[in-house]
Amino acid sequence: MLITVINPNTSWDMTGSIEWSAQAVAAPDTVVRAVCPVMGPASIESHYDEALAVPGLLAEIASGEELGADGYVIACFGDPGLDAARELAAGPVVGIAEAAMHAASFLGRGFSVVTTLARTCGRAWDLADRYGMRRFCLGVHACDIPVLELDGNPAAVKTITEACRTALDTDGSDAIVLGCAGMSTLCAEISAELGVPVVDGVQAALLTVQSLVTMGLRTGSRGEFGPPPAKPYSGILRDFGTGR
Repeated sequence: MLITVINPNTSWDMTGSIEWSAQAVAAPDTVVRAVCPVMGPASIESHYDEALAVPGLLAEIASGEELGADGYVIACFGDPGLDAARELAAGPVVGIAEAAMHAASFLGRGFSVVTTLARTCGRAWDLADRYGMRRFCLGVHACDIPVLELDGNPAAVKTITEACRTALDTDGSDAIVLGCAGMSTLCAEISAELGVPVVDGVQAALLTVQSLVTMGLRTGSRGEFGPPPAKPYSGILRDFGTGR
């Protein structure tokens, strides 16, 4: 089984951390291919960033199809381009926010999300609504560390852990969802410190895709998730034309 894990930003350092997290839970016969686009933002921290990350993400889906990928993980907590990716991919595509929220809903009455910058909290709430998780999502909190500083900031782990502690106390939640793929390597440490389940969306999504492929399931294509209508694209998007 080949699963392509796509980090939609262009940071190879973060892609390496994401790959490590995914491989840690993959089955012995699952090959994890972690990639990031050659074009797009260095990090995704705004609606503008997210919109401009999608073409590069879709290019990686197209590349994965050529290589015979069985399924895909979109490794950004905004789940950018998820619907479009499902139109292009032959196998299942799962976003890390989607997978993490569903996994956390199995672990108690409710969970809290701890994300990066405060400006991204609204997006997390939007996704909780979209995925039917609003009754489980008891709060969304920011640690106010920029995405690209998660790895190099020596105070990052302590700051994120304290944000998680505050979220638990404020919301009365039973579990934490880490709201950034760049936090994926921190779960075990934070869980041990706080004594609660801490869910990493990268691992949750990888295992979800792996299970769907094992069951022979993929996105239904009778309606809106069938291949997009064939048409040419122009300008810098000319190579994205469909139906060729």
